[in-house]
Amino acid sequence: MLFAINEINWNLHILPNTSLGLKIYNLPLYGRDVMKTVFYWLTGLNTFIPNYNCREEKKLAGVLTGTSWKTSENIGRVLNLYKFPQLTFGPFDDLLTDKRQFSSLYQVAPKESSLLCGIALLMLHFNWTWVGLLIPDDHRGFQFLSDLKKELDKNKVCIAFVRTVPLLGELLCNMPIDVWVYILRSSANVIVIDTDIAFMLTLLKNADRKDLLRKVWIMNSKGVGLRFPEHNVVDMFHGTLAFSHHHGEIRGFTQFMQETTPIKYPEDSVLHVLWSWYFNCSFSHSDCKIFENCVPNASLELMPGNVFEMIMTEESYNVYNAVYVIAHSLHEMILNQFQIQPQTNKDRNMLFPWQLHPFLKNIQVINSVGDYVALDWKRKINPEYDIVNLWNFPTGLLQFVNVGTFSPRSPQGQQLSLSEYMIQWPMAFTEVPQSVCSESCIPGFRKTILEEKLFCCFNCIACQENEISNETDMDQCVKCPETHYANAGKRQCLKKTVTFLSYNDPLGMVLTIMSLVFTALTVVVIVVFVKHRNTPIVKANNRSLSYILLITLTLCFLCPLLFIGLPNTATCILQQNLFRLLFTVVLSSVLAKTITVVMAFEITDPGRKTRCLLVSRAPNFIIPICTLIQVLFSGIWLCISPPFVDMDIHSEHGCIIILCNKGSTLAFHGTLAFLCVLAFSSYFVAFLSRNLPDIFNEAKFLAFSMLVFCSVWVTFLPVYHSTTGKAMLVMEISSILASSASILILIFAPKCYVILFRSEENTLHPIRIKQHHRSKNLLNT
Repeated sequence: MLFAINEINWNLHILPNTSLGLKIYNLPLYGRDVMKTVFYWLTGLNTFIPNYNCREEKKLAGVLTGTSWKTSENIGRVLNLYKFPQLTFGPFDDLLTDKRQFSSLYQVAPKESSLLCGIALLMLHFNWTWVGLLIPDDHRGFQFLSDLKKELDKNKVCIAFVRTVPLLGELLCNMPIDVWVYILRSSANVIVIDTDIAFMLTLLKNADRKDLLRKVWIMNSKGVGLRFPEHNVVDMFHGTLAFSHHHGEIRGFTQFMQETTPIKYPEDSVLHVLWSWYFNCSFSHSDCKIFENCVPNASLELMPGNVFEMIMTEESYNVYNAVYVIAHSLHEMILNQFQIQPQTNKDRNMLFPWQLHPFLKNIQVINSVGDYVALDWKRKINPEYDIVNLWNFPTGLLQFVNVGTFSPRSPQGQQLSLSEYMIQWPMAFTEVPQSVCSESCIPGFRKTILEEKLFCCFNCIACQENEISNETDMDQCVKCPETHYANAGKRQCLKKTVTFLSYNDPLGMVLTIMSLVFTALTVVVIVVFVKHRNTPIVKANNRSLSYILLITLTLCFLCPLLFIGLPNTATCILQQNLFRLLFTVVLSSVLAKTITVVMAFEITDPGRKTRCLLVSRAPNFIIPICTLIQVLFSGIWLCISPPFVDMDIHSEHGCIIILCNKGSTLAFHGTLAFLCVLAFSSYFVAFLSRNLPDIFNEAKFLAFSMLVFCSVWVTFLPVYHSTTGKAMLVMEISSILASSASILILIFAPKCYVILFRSEENTLHPIRIKQHHRSKNLLNT
């Protein structure tokens, strides 16, 4: 205040020919005594007489009140009755903005609404999601709690506990022991304090130094209460982080402090005390001159840093701005009076404090360091903050070190700036402290909130199949695209490999060899049958049907080659339709051969219709009729929903299998049902004719081959539907080969054996001998 007044008095552009002065009143600790001091100042009497003033001087322009909001509030209610301007240099308080109650009160400090955002961003920066809160038991403390909780919730930071310290008059009481024990036992290593000087003093009285070393204290202001003469006490707050309003260095202030001595300002009793304590000086009360035991060239600069700071503190900066605001308002008021009222009718020495209000309300000043100052709370702007770190050295040398800034007006993501390498943490921590309710979930895991717990307390569970989490503490795992799969750690999605049943695949190679081997065997059988086409065993049971059956089986054995290799639309259509048509021909040929056998043994009379049917080769018409029916089914299938190339992304981990989709499920099962009808019909007819007498009767072999054929396909259907991917293709190919092989081996192997190794039985002579014995047996009977 003295520095600002001196600057203004030497400034010819502010209040020329007018000198500013000041009066300082020390307020007692309790509210009742505070009011006595205010009334004494107003009236000049020890006994308060309302509306009476015995003071001679009437040039007081305003009053500055201190850091306690409660004191400012009590004084403001009295001064409001007299419309006396009051400026508070303590922290900004929303309660004091109510002009219905405090129409004469103005707050110099900037708004602190953005400070809560800065605290939340600091928590996020260090990943402190579990913090404690210590507040005074008053409206300001609870308002701070409410506003901070909203900001922390928005940034997913939880308040582990809230503890309050009760008020006693204007002071905070000593902290209850149970509160202190709770704080020390809490798992939260970071404690946010909404405090003032008295608060920090009460902490020190009840604190155990060792326990304090385990906590990081975050303060919403750079409390001067941390500065105490006891050097061995301050280390408890080593590593504290505090937010302080940013302001430039006031030019000349450090020099002013260096030149401040009790001789220069004899009315300042605090200077006398400091000189006595630290420089061993004694004073003469008569002339206030130092007369013995003084350190040469003693000054405030030589005092320990934890006792006195040579730079302007936050509260002092507000006082500096308050003095300039009053000076500028007075200057404008005087100019206004000269312009409006004639100088002859104006007593310039008369000053009524209420006249200053219009100018204080509208004042907007740019101070000497370029900061904007306004008293109207609606015009105040969010200030920038310095983040300071308290360093304490073993000798008691204390230093507030600027380690970062918070600028609420900066773009999102650039508001907080920290130099972590400069931060000194409390003695108990060798690295950046952690303060969390639950350890972070590493990538590959996600959080699951515990019941009846805050969202900061959670368990970690692994992501499900084909889901990943590539960041820590993810709430939900992210599902990989269908063309990708999750790696083993479930931390990233890898692209699936495109694959299909190829000829290079071991299974594809085996099936290809089997297909070619069976094809070759069938060709050998055809050659054998063609070479011995005129023998009785070949001519029996309709030789042309045997040729048709063998040729069709050859094509059936080649069908699996359509299922191997990269599929396309043409191969997909041929896969399902061609082998069904070929199997239709095979089964209808077997059915025709079976019916031929039955009809041949039922001929007893040359005139019977059965003989006519057999002679006209009527059974051979079964093949085209059945084939036409199957062609009709296939045509409907192709029209409704034809097979197409599809991708199977689920069957094989990490692979996309290219295969053919059947298209219409109904058509697929309909064609299979038709084949089953043909197979069962052939089996039924062959079974009925299995005991017919004839050396070349193949009904037994037909019946057995159809039994095996039906067994293969009855087994195929459930297994086919229970498999996917390549296994499904292998199952289908195996069924085609097995059913075709059963017909080839069970029907034609015995005949080839007779043709190649028992040629003596492949003549008409044994037939006649067998017929002769049969006739003889009938006569004996």
